[in-house]
Amino acid sequence: MNLPALAAAILFWLLAWAVNEWLVRQRFASHAANNAARFAVPLIFGVTVLVLWEGIVRGFGIPSVLLPAPSMIWQRLVHSLPTLGADFQQTFLKSVLTGYALGCGLGFLVAILIDRSPFLQKGLLPLGNFVSALPVIGVAPIMVMWFGFDWQSKVAVVVIMTFFPMLVNTVSGLAAASHMERDLMRTYAASWWQTLTRLRLPAAWPFIFNALKINSTLALIGAIVAEFFGTPIVGMGFRISTEVGRMNVDMVWAEIAVAAVAGSAFYGLVALAERAVTFWHPSIRSGRG
Repeated sequence: MNLPALAAAILFWLLAWAVNEWLVRQRFASHAANNAARFAVPLIFGVTVLVLWEGIVRGFGIPSVLLPAPSMIWQRLVHSLPTLGADFQQTFLKSVLTGYALGCGLGFLVAILIDRSPFLQKGLLPLGNFVSALPVIGVAPIMVMWFGFDWQSKVAVVVIMTFFPMLVNTVSGLAAASHMERDLMRTYAASWWQTLTRLRLPAAWPFIFNALKINSTLALIGAIVAEFFGTPIVGMGFRISTEVGRMNVDMVWAEIAVAAVAGSAFYGLVALAERAVTFWHPSIRSGRG
């Protein structure tokens, strides 16, 4: 047991905890300082987790095949950038983004059609809830058999996973406008299209962005899991399943780190777009205050 490494990690954790406790209680005069403190808290917490992880692995002598240290994962990541870049391009840029755009776009368009047709609303929504409950581990092999081993089958899995969250949230959002607001639009002799674009869609934007944020993580999970069931010799899921069999756990964690950063960045971009589009919503205005 390496006691100095473990003690240093625990000491760093205690100091970081004290700094974070102090930061969250401060109200600075400058708005920029408050924003910096708000971003510093999760950053310090993340660094603390990595330091504590490093100290525990070194302190207790945990074998790298069970849990590699962050420093070992970082070395593997730095020395495997070409491989990780190719995997990222195959999984994220091809499968995730394409499937995300198709799934969310189709879900939105079908929700508009359902809103115009009570028959579709009563017939398709229960079917959508049933399909959305299907496990990806059962759907992925079928999509591979239908669309082949390349990225097209992964796109199909992502479409299935993202279509129905967007559909259900958009339908709920279109129904969010109150009867009084709809009566006012009828008083102004507004057409269905004018009511949709000027009242119902703005009211639905929070629901739509909620689906977009949920789907930003579901799409990445679906593409990676789908690659476990057949893919060319490239991709995050392929690399994870292959390197686990070779006991190269540091490479597995490097792929997980890349996927986590990509998924977090994707989610963050959607959240920024939500703040720009729904700046009028009370939740956004209260967050800015």
